[in-house]
Amino acid sequence: MNRLDLTADPVDLCAALVDVPSVSGDEVALADAVEAALRAQAPHLEVLRSGDAVLARTNLGRPSRVVLAGHLDTVPIADNVPSRRDGDLLYGCGTSDMKSGDAVFLHLAATIAEPRHDVTLVLYELEEVEAVRNGLGRLEREHRDWLAADLALLGEPTNSGVEAGCQGTLRVEITTHGRRAHSARSWLGRNAVHGAGAVLDRLNAYTARDVDIDGCVYREGLQAVKIAGGVAGNVVPDECVVTVNFRFAPDRDAAAAEKHVREVFDGFAVVLTDLSPGALPGLTAPAAREFIAATGATPSAKYGWTDVSRFAALGIPAVNYGPGDPNLAHTREEHVDTRQITEATAVLRRFLG
Repeated sequence: MNRLDLTADPVDLCAALVDVPSVSGDEVALADAVEAALRAQAPHLEVLRSGDAVLARTNLGRPSRVVLAGHLDTVPIADNVPSRRDGDLLYGCGTSDMKSGDAVFLHLAATIAEPRHDVTLVLYELEEVEAVRNGLGRLEREHRDWLAADLALLGEPTNSGVEAGCQGTLRVEITTHGRRAHSARSWLGRNAVHGAGAVLDRLNAYTARDVDIDGCVYREGLQAVKIAGGVAGNVVPDECVVTVNFRFAPDRDAAAAEKHVREVFDGFAVVLTDLSPGALPGLTAPAAREFIAATGATPSAKYGWTDVSRFAALGIPAVNYGPGDPNLAHTREEHVDTRQITEATAVLRRFLG
């Protein structure tokens, strides 16, 4: 079994985590190593293994509790394991998304035996795949009490800034219909691909909102992300499907977002294929205010969807905070500036106390 030293410098711990491959669906070796390390090196923590998720918590009776949450899995490896160092940069699959955040959380959970807040560590599997398989969703169903908290910190890469809440996302398919004919006698048919132009016209004319919530500005976007149509090189197509993605501010709930998209495309056949609600910033909660003060950062809106939405749906304020550049996530050249790992560890140690 791979052995992890949770008391080591979190930079070294991050490298050790990266060196244990954990592509989505194959997290067992890393989960085993994390569980064994927590049981051996953190006797002050209650530890739970659930599937390939590992959870640990203090039970000190503090008046508040903070969840430190991160996923153990990565996207497929791109010849970037094992890790390697180049000055202040640590390269490897998952260095940014999000084993650097996991390393910070693991180190602090293991080395702070008397935190100011009770702490729950939640490291879960299958985040990088379809939402129905997400380990955090399973934990919500099977171990809801382990997720209860006054604040949840998700260690997604934010360049050690605070990104509050997240956008919601939905996808719809809009189908236009025509009449099939031989392209040499096109007047006998009606081209469904041409008909999709009216859908694109509405998208081109659309004006997206900017929404300020708790000082965080969320920018919405409505975009065509795929067009599928055509039968053969000599056939007028009789069907075309335009896939549209709506990224919406968290002041809209899921139903309101769907209603808005259907209004934009009134008169067209619209089929909803995917929908995940956003998360409000929740920055007015006492634990969140204390955390913001500890970071000294000015929170910004999270562009994109993260698992903070799952905590928000449970009524738990949640923010994204972790080392690493999100723009490097999933790339062959993925890396993290190790100074951000050190900084995030110091900030969270001050906050947790």
